Amino acid sequence: MSFPQPGEKIQIHSYKHNGAIHRVWEETKVLKGTQNSLIGGNDRTLVIESDGRTWITREPAICYFDANNWFNVIGMLRQDGIHYYCNISSPFIFEDGALKYIDYDLDIKVYPDMTYTLLDEEEYERHRVLMDYPKELDVILKRNVDTLIQWIHQRKGPFAPDFIDTWYERFLTYRD
Repeated sequence: MSFPQPGEKIQIHSYKHNGAIHRVWEETKVLKGTQNSLIGGNDRTLVIESDGRTWITREPAICYFDANNWFNVIGMLRQDGIHYYCNISSPFIFEDGALKYIDYDLDIKVYPDMTYTLLDEEEYERHRVLMDYPKELDVILKRNVDTLIQWIHQRKGPFAPDFIDTWYERFLTYRD
C-alpha cells in the first residue's frame, strides 16, 4: 500500500458500520503520512454529508489519524484556543486517494482548558442495536474511549503541548 506524501491533497471518507458513506471532506493537505499515522491540515474545506447537504469548515484544523487506535482527533484552531473533536472510529486505511474510516458515533469534545465531554452515547446505542455491532466491537470501542481519555489527561499524542501549533505551522508552508 502506498501512502500520500507531504503536500499531497487527499479526501477523507467517513463511513458507518453498515458500509454507508457518512461524510466526505473534499480536501486535506497531508503533513505526514506513514502506515501508522497520518497528520493532515485543512481550512475552509467543503464537507459533503450523506444526505447531500454541504457545508464549509470554519477554521483551520489539524487532523490526526492512527492506524493502531480506534479513534481520530481533529484540533481546531479558534480565537480562544485549540478545541478538539475526537471520533471513536476504526483505524484508518488509505486507498484510492482517500483516507477512510468507520465512524462509531461516540465522540469526545475537548476544550482549550482540557476539560471534555463525551457525546452521542444515545446515538451509539441506537446504531449498536440497529447495525448489530458484535460484542467484541463494543468492548474495543469502549476501551478506546478510555484510552482516549487517558491521552487527554496525559496530554499525549495530538493533545501534547504545541502538537497542533507545530503542525499548523507546517500546514501554512503548503498553502496554495
